[in-house]
Amino acid sequence: MVFSSIVFLCIFFPIVFAGYFICPKKFRNLLLMLASLVFYAYGEPIYIFIMLFSTVFDYCNGRAITYFKAKEKMSAAKAVLVLSMVGNLGILGFFKYTDFAIGTINAITDAGISTLGLALPIGISFYTFQTMSYTIDVYRGKANAQKNFIDFAMYVCLFPQLIAGPIVTYTQVEKDVHRRKESIELVEKGLVRFSIGLAKKVLFANQIGAVYAKVSGLTGDDRTMAIAWLGAIAYTFQIYFDFSGYSDMAIGLGTIFGFHFPENFNYPYQSKSITEFWRRWHMTLGGWFREYVYIPLGGNRCGFLKQTVNMLIVWALTGLWHGANWNFVIWGLYYFIFLFLEKCIWKALSKKRALDKTPSISHIYTLFVVIVGWVIFSCESMSDLGNYLQSMVCIGVAAGNKLAMYEWLNYGPLLIVLCVAATSIPKKLVEKFLPEKAKMLVTPVFSFGLLFLCMAYLISGSYNPFLYFRF
Repeated sequence: MVFSSIVFLCIFFPIVFAGYFICPKKFRNLLLMLASLVFYAYGEPIYIFIMLFSTVFDYCNGRAITYFKAKEKMSAAKAVLVLSMVGNLGILGFFKYTDFAIGTINAITDAGISTLGLALPIGISFYTFQTMSYTIDVYRGKANAQKNFIDFAMYVCLFPQLIAGPIVTYTQVEKDVHRRKESIELVEKGLVRFSIGLAKKVLFANQIGAVYAKVSGLTGDDRTMAIAWLGAIAYTFQIYFDFSGYSDMAIGLGTIFGFHFPENFNYPYQSKSITEFWRRWHMTLGGWFREYVYIPLGGNRCGFLKQTVNMLIVWALTGLWHGANWNFVIWGLYYFIFLFLEKCIWKALSKKRALDKTPSISHIYTLFVVIVGWVIFSCESMSDLGNYLQSMVCIGVAAGNKLAMYEWLNYGPLLIVLCVAATSIPKKLVEKFLPEKAKMLVTPVFSFGLLFLCMAYLISGSYNPFLYFRF
C-alpha cells in the first residue's frame, strides 16, 4: 500500500485515524502496531514474517545487551551486538544481493549458476537500518532497551516511515514512543504537510515522470542530444518530488499521531557544491552512514589516506544500499570522486573566497554533476547507460530534431514550474506576503484544494509509480 493510493486515502487512513483518537491512550501503540502490520501485509503478505523476525530478533538483542552490561560482562554484550549486526546484514544481504552476486560470478566465470529469483521485501533496507541503529545505541548507552515488545514493534513497523523512511533511529523517537502529545493543532499541521507531500508526488513527480518514461523509451534517430537532456532533467525532478513528497507525507502522518520525525530534504537543488548537496539530500541516510559507519571507521580523526579510504567505503556502501546492480555501485563511486576532489580543492578555493565570487558557476557545476549522476542511477543496464551518456554528449546522434523541439516546447512550462517549486522561493513568498491571520484561513483551504485535485488525478488512474519501492 502506498500513500498516494485511493485505498490508503479513502479507507485505511480514515479508519486508523478515527480508531486512534477513539481508543484509550494506553492502547494506541498496539493499534498503530496492528495497523502497520495490515499496511505492510497489503503489499507483502509473505515477507511480513521477515520484518516480524527482525523485530523479535533485535528486541531480544537489546534486552540481552542491557542484561550483560548490567552484569559488567562487556565481552558478552559485544558478542550480542555482533550477532545483531551479522543477523541483520545477513538477512538484508540474502534477499537483496544474492542474485546480484550470482549474476556477477556468472559474468566473470561463465559458471551458469541459477539465480534464486528472490523478490526484494518492500522497505527492508529502511527497517533493517532502524533496528541495527537501535542495538548499536543500546550498546553505546545512548538508548535504553525497550522492555515493552508492543512499543518496540510499533517503532519498527510504524507505517508512516516503514516503506521509504525517513530513517528514524530509536533515540530520535524514544520519548514519543512512551509519552507523546496529540492535539488538534498537530493534526492540522500534519494534514497540511501530508497534502503538500501528496501534491509533490501526484501533481509533480507523476507528471514529469511520464515524460522521462516516454523519453527513455526512444531509440534510433529519435534519441537526440536535446531529447536525452530533457529525459535526464525530467528524471532529476521526478526523483526529487517523488522521494521528498513521500518524506513530507511520512512526516505529516507522524505529526498527526504525535511523532517528531527528522527532516529528510532541505532544497538540495539549491546547493553550490556536491558536499552541500549531500547535506541536503536524503539527510537521514547520510546521517545514518556518518553515525554508524564513517565515524566508527575513524571519520576525520585519522590521516588523509585513511580518511580517503573511509570515504570510499561509505560511498561504495551508499551505492550498494540503493540497489543490487553495478550502476548503483558506479553511482556511489561517482559521488566519492567528486566529494574527494571537493575536499582537496573546494577547501582551498573557499579560503580564497573564490567561490563567493562565482556562486552561479558553482550552482551550474553542482546541477550538472547531479543530473549526470541521476542518469547513472536510473540506467540499470550498462549498455543503456553507455548509450544514454553518449546521446547526452552528442556521440552518434543528432543534436536535435523536430520531435525534440516539440517536446521541449510542450513540457517547458512544466519544467519552469518545477524549477521554482524545487527551491525555497514559494515558502519565502508565503512568509513575506501572507499575514499570519490570513495564513490561518488560506492554509487549510489550500491544503484541501490540493487533496481534492490529487484525488481527481488518482481516480483517473494516471501514471503513479514510486521509485524508492525498489530500494
